[in-house]
Amino acid sequence: MSAPDRLSRDELARALGLRPSGIERLIQLGLLDPAPEFEVTTVVRLRRVLRLRGDLGVNLVGAAIIVDLVDRLDRLERDRP
Repeated sequence: MSAPDRLSRDELARALGLRPSGIERLIQLGLLDPAPEFEVTTVVRLRRVLRLRGDLGVNLVGAAIIVDLVDRLDRLERDRP
C-alpha cells in the first residue's frame, strides 16, 4: 500500500480509468517519470491531459505541453504584484 499522498502505478491507473499498460505508455511518451509511486497531484494533471485528448483530439504529448503552459501562466499570474 502507498503512502496517503502517493499512488502506486495500479492506483494511478484506476484513478484515471486506465489500464496499467496506459500508465506504461504515458511513461514511454515522457509524460510521467518512471517511478514506483506518484504524487496525488499527478492525477489532476493527467486528467487534464486526457480531457484535452478526448474532447479536442489533441495528441498526448501536445496535451501535456498545453497543460504545462497553462500551469506556467497561472503561476506567473499568481506571482505578479
